[in-house]
Amino acid sequence: MAYSNCHIFFDLDKTLWDFDTNSEAALRQLYNDSKELSEKISFAFFHKAYLRKNKVLWHAYSNGKLKKERLRYERFRATFQQFHISDETLVKKFGDGYVELSPRQKVLMPHTKSVLNDLAAMGFNLHIITNGFLEVQHIKLKEAGIHHLFNVILCSEEVGVSKPNPRIFKSALRLANAESSKSLMVGDDYRADILGAHKSGMQALWFQKVHNRQAKYEMKITCLTEIPMHAAKLLLQ
Repeated sequence: MAYSNCHIFFDLDKTLWDFDTNSEAALRQLYNDSKELSEKISFAFFHKAYLRKNKVLWHAYSNGKLKKERLRYERFRATFQQFHISDETLVKKFGDGYVELSPRQKVLMPHTKSVLNDLAAMGFNLHIITNGFLEVQHIKLKEAGIHHLFNVILCSEEVGVSKPNPRIFKSALRLANAESSKSLMVGDDYRADILGAHKSGMQALWFQKVHNRQAKYEMKITCLTEIPMHAAKLLLQ
């Protein structure tokens, strides 16, 4: 096949797996099962506070400033404290429950399965590079029915660094037996996915659900269905 020596590496969360929808579904289930919380505040207030706290803590984790186990619980502890709730049993319930429930949600970004199947049929080798937790990323892929489509699935924990560190990209290239010049990264995070890929000599497509006209990077897509055309052009140059 024309593309048998070409490789496409995908980010997972917010690129293929609909993180926002799936995360909210898991959080809503935990909220509904916790009368202490649901009788005190609305889900909307809880969810908004959680998103704010989680964003700050996840950034610290991605930069190696926060351990995974602390992140798991601290994001809920900090959220509850905002509503004057100090209950370590509730913190543990949410911390463990979220990691159990969230990866079992099955919503994918629009057209994910059809695009992946088309790319595989064209001969492209498909892989995953993710900063997500090792123990949940494989579950997400299996529950969503797309695990079998990928050859290499590499989580940052396995390398010891997160995207955009070039080490994780180079490790993925080595595992896939891929040349950087014949490899394309697709992801939603400009810093982690696009800059990281370029530093490793790879091509990159920036996936934006909502088009940002102010972003000057040219290789942008707003729908996954645009990938086959761009991949064919970029990797056969």
